[in-house]
Amino acid sequence: MMTERVKKLREQSLNAVPYISMERAKIVDEVYKKYEGAVPTPVLRALALKEIMSKKKLCINDGELIVGERGEAPVATPTYPELCCHTIEDFEIMDKREKISFKVNEEAKNIQREEIIPYWKKRSMRYHILENMTEEWKECYAAGIFTEFMEQRGPGHTVADGKIYKKGFLDFKKDIEEAIENLDFLNDDKALDKKNQLEAMGIACDAIIILGKRYSEYAKELAEKEENTERKKELLEISEVCSWVPAHAPRTFREALQMYWFVHLCVITELNPWDSFNPGRLDQHLYPYYKKEVEAGTLTEEKAKEYLQCFWVKFNNQPAPPKVGVTLKESGTYTDFANINSGGLKTDGSDGVNDVSYIVLDVIDEMKLLQPSSNVQISKKTPQKFLKKALKIVRKGWGQPSLFNTDAIIQEMLRAGKTVEDARDGGTSGCVETGAFGKEAYILTGYFNLPKILEITLNNGLDPETGKKLGIETGNPTEFKTYEELFKAYKKQIKHFIDIKVRGNRVIERLYATKMPVPFLSVIIDDCIKEGKDYNAGGARYNTSYIQGVGIGNITDALASIKYNVFDKKKLTMGELLAAVKDNFEGHEDILHLVKNKTPKYGNDDDYADEIMKDVFNAYYNEVTGRPNGKCGVHRINMLPTTCHVYFGSVIGATPDGRKANTPLADGISPSKGADKNGPTGVIKSAAKMDHVITGGTLLNQKFTPSVVQGEEGLDSLAHLVRSYFKMDGHHIQFNIISKETLIEAQNNPEEYKNLIVRVAGYSDYFGNLDKALQDEIIARTEQTF
Repeated sequence: MMTERVKKLREQSLNAVPYISMERAKIVDEVYKKYEGAVPTPVLRALALKEIMSKKKLCINDGELIVGERGEAPVATPTYPELCCHTIEDFEIMDKREKISFKVNEEAKNIQREEIIPYWKKRSMRYHILENMTEEWKECYAAGIFTEFMEQRGPGHTVADGKIYKKGFLDFKKDIEEAIENLDFLNDDKALDKKNQLEAMGIACDAIIILGKRYSEYAKELAEKEENTERKKELLEISEVCSWVPAHAPRTFREALQMYWFVHLCVITELNPWDSFNPGRLDQHLYPYYKKEVEAGTLTEEKAKEYLQCFWVKFNNQPAPPKVGVTLKESGTYTDFANINSGGLKTDGSDGVNDVSYIVLDVIDEMKLLQPSSNVQISKKTPQKFLKKALKIVRKGWGQPSLFNTDAIIQEMLRAGKTVEDARDGGTSGCVETGAFGKEAYILTGYFNLPKILEITLNNGLDPETGKKLGIETGNPTEFKTYEELFKAYKKQIKHFIDIKVRGNRVIERLYATKMPVPFLSVIIDDCIKEGKDYNAGGARYNTSYIQGVGIGNITDALASIKYNVFDKKKLTMGELLAAVKDNFEGHEDILHLVKNKTPKYGNDDDYADEIMKDVFNAYYNEVTGRPNGKCGVHRINMLPTTCHVYFGSVIGATPDGRKANTPLADGISPSKGADKNGPTGVIKSAAKMDHVITGGTLLNQKFTPSVVQGEEGLDSLAHLVRSYFKMDGHHIQFNIISKETLIEAQNNPEEYKNLIVRVAGYSDYFGNLDKALQDEIIARTEQTF
């Protein structure tokens, strides 16, 4: 159970009110005004980080053992004017909005108004991105055809591997110095660029070393003033730990955790990556320290657990920096998507579950915090004991941990060109995204609205919601003689919009490569030092750009409705169906009943619908996958929504499957709400017909009432469902174990259920933090039974 120390730290974290801190923005502003144009851009970025780490207010919370905050206190949240220069109106909205608010005081508004906006209004990446996008791109973005992750946040999706436990940052500096010495100015015309980048990496190493030294000195100062003997001792221990890491490689379990945390702070302070940095295979990284210390008698399981619980609190103290507009709609949460992997395989292919894996599960269970997100990697070699222990936590009903198929993930990475060793050392981050940890920049570039493309196809290129001609003319749908003609037109529209999206991606990549390098992150990702190239410019060993498909359940059912009722069974004409759709099915109750209840649907192991799903998936896959990005890598797809399925649904009228206008789409690869009638096995059999291993991740939500999974029989049934889906190469599955009645009661009486946590998409959140449309969507998810 939690110690009193951990209970207090946890309560502090839960009760803290997120607010905007201007400390980082002011320091970055000062550095840019002093050095911009006088030093190379990578050096400018590194100097900004160094100045932040030299000047930021330090914070050691009462009783904590792992130290460091991004702001000056828990949930003090910085802004990143170099990415997004917020308006005063933005600040007013953040302060007053009911959900996902950030308090903004008058001093912060004055700093933004008088210092930040005048300098950064036309310097931010958001400004440069929108200035360089075509009108066509802007209209598609505004219409909800796709979103853009980098519009307010930086490139993210990278994860730590084992190198930061084997080297200190003095060692990294030596590697950098050696790389500079080996530059070939006689034959390499990029040598000067590499030198600038490597020198910036060296300065970034100095930044984290300074942070550690300052914390060591600060803890010692606090110890000198501390009257409590036990706390004085703890502060001196903190001082000693921080005097060693991050300058040197960690020697102990505790030092390893503190090392990672300093690295985490530097990554998320340097820029605001989407998704947040995370420790990846934490159990495997920590196990050698744990084993050595337990055997030596210098660490107990209980103390290791307490260190981890303190570590968990640190993540929860860092809400995702504020988003506005469409970016908020696609990801409306404080969660920053740091996702800790446990289990899986080791580099040599043997089972990766160890003693720390089980301790991590205990910590997940006991802490019950939104951050960090957690998952378990399940392979054919994973002990059933580990899976069932994870599922015991899952059935408590708050959505963690999620479950991933290690064997499928490794196949995915091998198919994408990774080595088997890099694939085994990798895993998932963010919601469900696959990558080679410590070696890959796998950047999510935005969501793609698959059902919206059909709406435009059925209107011959016109978007009926905006009245604008956004698509190309592919023919009057009432004149199509066959379903194949319709689907061919749909594929042409997909190509048209993917062309627009990828063109924008290439421009944005170039802007980040030239204007917003990340020298610190580049230090810890292979092979940036070796190549003398920034992470944002293709320095990582693997560089992948993702476009996330949303609404596969809805587009499948809509096309199935047209194929089945118009072309195959001829129960309707296309004109009749489109008229009902245009009228939102009002006055067309017979047609609504037909398309909702008498038509094949995805999610029931029905080949009629599932073959259409495969056709849509393959059309999307073929249009995206393999397109080059600007970093010697390619574009790929994954299938997940965060909260974008609600936003995307709001910009689409009624659809031919009976979905009413402006209502949410299905999340991930889950079936449309109420469409799945044949239980959870029907769902997983349908979902498994998708070729998961050619994606970079898929997300499947399932919902059960608590009574269905209680007892040993219920637990075994849940475990069998997971194993069965994974045997069919399913990528991921997660569960809400909660009744519809409880959710309705929580919606109607939020104060009585303020601690209720549910699984949303690739993350968990407080039910009360969700807007009503998203609450309704979760309530409407099918309650499964075995």
